[in-house]
Amino acid sequence: MCTLAILYRVARGTPILVAANRDERFDRPTQYPKIQSGTPRVVCGIDRQAGGTWLGVNQYGLFCAVGNRPKRGAPLEPRSRGLLCRELLELKTAKDAAAHAAKELSTGAYAGANYICADGRYAAVVHGGDCVEVVELSPGLHVVTNGNVDDFRDERHEFVRRMLTLHTLDSAVTFLAVASRVFSRRPNDDGRRGVVFSDGEYGTVSSTLLALPRKIQQAVFQYASGTPCDCAYDDLSALLRQVLSTDRSRKNQEGNGEAAKSREKTKAVAGKSKELVKKGKGH
Repeated sequence: MCTLAILYRVARGTPILVAANRDERFDRPTQYPKIQSGTPRVVCGIDRQAGGTWLGVNQYGLFCAVGNRPKRGAPLEPRSRGLLCRELLELKTAKDAAAHAAKELSTGAYAGANYICADGRYAAVVHGGDCVEVVELSPGLHVVTNGNVDDFRDERHEFVRRMLTLHTLDSAVTFLAVASRVFSRRPNDDGRRGVVFSDGEYGTVSSTLLALPRKIQQAVFQYASGTPCDCAYDDLSALLRQVLSTDRSRKNQEGNGEAAKSREKTKAVAGKSKELVKKGKGH
């Protein structure tokens, strides 16, 4: 039962802010987040058992994540939900990603899942339980666990929302600081009022804090490779900024190439002009 909070188009200059805890079997092999090979460029972790991912960002600024949810009549051999998440990160926009997720989930080939797709212009949660539903996200704070988005009957939703909104979430710095404490919170003695989860062989295996601002140099990616109350967040922001700068770097290279061609052309024209001047003097 993963927990994800997204603050969408509220904070100044940062349309997407995310805090997410991944709940999984503790013995499931996982590859630490890195820039994956291929195009478009993507930074994400990899589930080494099935080859998919639970959360990532691509060079177009598209954020996608997946979590489990109950579903009656799941297939005996379902396709990996994480592989579908990797497919979504090959697309350019959140709207296209949400549409593709809904189309795939409608085939019945997957176990229950919630997909979150967001960019600076559009965000949605795709519920893939007993029925498939695309819920567009309005600007504001939204919480997803293993049920419907913003289900206030879910105690964890209520707790996360209440703890986050004790502060005015008007900046990326404030959100990330508060979210790091909330998503590291252990349950109390009654097993309530916490986000970190542990139940023998299954529980919170990692945590991610993410900021996708309009200015690439301010992007933030922090990752705890274990239970966040016991494991510090590593700063992977340089990887995220490198991915988000892909298009800019390519355009700069193309621009430099065009400039070089223009300079060569100018030199050639100038050379021909000199030749014509010399010939004119000779006559």
